[in-house]
Amino acid sequence: MTENELHAAAQISKAWPFEEARKIVKRFPGGKRDAAGELLPVLFETGYGPSGLPHIGTFQEVLRTTFVRRAYETLTGGHPTRLVAFSDDMDGLRKVPDNVPNKPVLEANLGKPLSRIPDPFGTHESFAHHNNASLRAFLDQFGFDYEFVSASDRYNAGGFDEALKNVLRHFDAIMGIMLPTLREERRKTYSPVLPVSPTTGEVLQVPIEVVDAEAGIVRFTDVTGEVIEQSILGGQSKLQWKVDWAMRWVALGVDYEMCGKDLTDSVTQSGRIAQVLGGRRPEGLIYELFLDQNGEKISKSKGNGLTIEQWLDYGSEESLGFYLFREPKSAKSLHVGIIPRAVDEYWQFREKLATQPVEQQLGNPVWHLLRTNGYHGGAGDTLPVTYGLLLNLVGVLGTHASREQVWSYLGNYVQDADAAAHPALDSLVTRALAYNRDFIAPTLQRRKPEPNEAAALTALDEELAGTSEDVGAEVLQNIVYEIGKDPHFGIESLRDWFKALYETLLGSSQGPRMGSFIALYGVANTRRLIAEALDGDEKPDT
Repeated sequence: MTENELHAAAQISKAWPFEEARKIVKRFPGGKRDAAGELLPVLFETGYGPSGLPHIGTFQEVLRTTFVRRAYETLTGGHPTRLVAFSDDMDGLRKVPDNVPNKPVLEANLGKPLSRIPDPFGTHESFAHHNNASLRAFLDQFGFDYEFVSASDRYNAGGFDEALKNVLRHFDAIMGIMLPTLREERRKTYSPVLPVSPTTGEVLQVPIEVVDAEAGIVRFTDVTGEVIEQSILGGQSKLQWKVDWAMRWVALGVDYEMCGKDLTDSVTQSGRIAQVLGGRRPEGLIYELFLDQNGEKISKSKGNGLTIEQWLDYGSEESLGFYLFREPKSAKSLHVGIIPRAVDEYWQFREKLATQPVEQQLGNPVWHLLRTNGYHGGAGDTLPVTYGLLLNLVGVLGTHASREQVWSYLGNYVQDADAAAHPALDSLVTRALAYNRDFIAPTLQRRKPEPNEAAALTALDEELAGTSEDVGAEVLQNIVYEIGKDPHFGIESLRDWFKALYETLLGSSQGPRMGSFIALYGVANTRRLIAEALDGDEKPDT
């Protein structure tokens, strides 16, 4: 694929990152340029609230934004871009998170900016510094190309001072936008600017009066009841959320930022405020939120979500990226049950990539995943064994199966069955053992076959008795098919036959292609499974 072919295909690609990137091309038809006509980088931004540790939502926002960033670069033939990961660490701490040590340290500092609260972990300058370090390590782990920007650094060093004065200049107009959106009780205390109390250091939710916009001076009642005049510059204030977001867009020159559906109203109001401040709302995508396995919205307080660490315990990093790529405007279930399918679908799409015409490659999630970190090559490699089949093997071997034991069985199916020769498969062996231990083994329950099923299993055993261990999976699959189609056994459909095999031999209502499983597990071992099913005995853990 030449760069010209790639550029031409990108112009007509319907993949969502290209659709999003076209919004930016439309915004800057000749590229983003300064007054002298010099080409400037398009600025992409992602936001992070460091009141807690980075999570899967943080990852997906940076990843999806990077998809759009790379798509824009492809569309424009390499126009420059930047990605800013912004930490809103001047926010006042509203409640103590559940997953931190030394909670009294935080309880004693409620209301203060996150960057001015001691670190309960005892490792960093402040609670925000600890969580910011976690964010950066988190993003670095996945190789993201980004610039980290801290709200507290900008506020404290005066980087936002001119923007803050601009908010005071347009104070009445901003109040006119925000007050109609608030409940009557909230209107009484609302202010776009939240001064920091000189007495307690808390971020105050109190009405203010603008004294001198050009000097940045406001008047408010402190927690002591004293009416004081104070500058809002140099870290002595924090803007209210929607105003802060708009100010940041204008001050930093943000051109693209996506967000979750729960911030739809914030996008609308912040966009109006950005216009009042003399700027422009960035382009962006409003994505749907994650759901748990019961279809309920994921909530930090409920703890019904799936952490990125949990995903990586049971599935690959690439499979997570693959899952997050698809259909961002549709609500997505996020629970451990989706991981095996995501792993296998990732490898299916990866295998297809090298043989696809360029226009299809640009719609392949794997193309975008490879492009995120600057890789411009193809793929085409695949796993010699699907993750689903690997899970079936581990399930039969039992909870005490070892990595070495699994690899010994893989030798029945994989040429050069050596972990060093197949690192991606080896990493999935470890994950399959963990997934089986935590989720499959506790639910496996083999049932006794019905009389007609027992007759069919006996026939299958007889066929396998005359089959060598080195016979291929397709031959074995045909043997299984023929028995299932034999009207003598009274099995209504092949689907019923395979379900019976899964439930009586594997202890699950779903399973793999049986020919592939028999080739992997071995003919003799499969015959032992059949014997156990016919005898009504459970196979003990090995």
